[in-house]
Amino acid sequence: MSLVNILNIQVLDNPTSFNNPFQFEITFECNAPLKDDLEWRMIYVGAAESSEHDQVLDSIMVGPIPVGTNKFIFSADAPKIELLPKKDLLEVTVVLLSCLYNDKEFVRVGYYVNNEYTDEVLRENPPEQIIIDRLQRNILADKPKVTRYTIDWTNPENTIPQQAEQNVDQDMMV
Repeated sequence: MSLVNILNIQVLDNPTSFNNPFQFEITFECNAPLKDDLEWRMIYVGAAESSEHDQVLDSIMVGPIPVGTNKFIFSADAPKIELLPKKDLLEVTVVLLSCLYNDKEFVRVGYYVNNEYTDEVLRENPPEQIIIDRLQRNILADKPKVTRYTIDWTNPENTIPQQAEQNVDQDMMV
């Protein structure tokens, strides 16, 4: 049983300019006292074919966590454009929110992100050089993919065998 469950994630400032920060309001419940803080990571997937261009936009420690319902806003700057493959700037990619306890990931929420020009002429005939200031980011907030992993909440040294880690629970909605 997970001691922490996500109740809701609201995508804020969406759609928005590509260069604007990502902002998520995260509501979760804690079912028992936690000895350590939770680590939240926001990861931008730079290219579908490889993790080489993925960027950790931010990683924060949240705690101490009281038992009950908790809420916070997780924001991070847009990805560094110079680290992204130009061919993958337009179209669909993914942003991931990941939560870890004692360096063990127990939940990951993925959202599809569509980057496109706001101007119809640019959308139909995109210039060879991307005009970043004219790009809009739209997170498909109503269709997150949630993956839950089983971890040992009481013993941080205990590692769960690989076979058990393969047993994940996936949902399409939070």
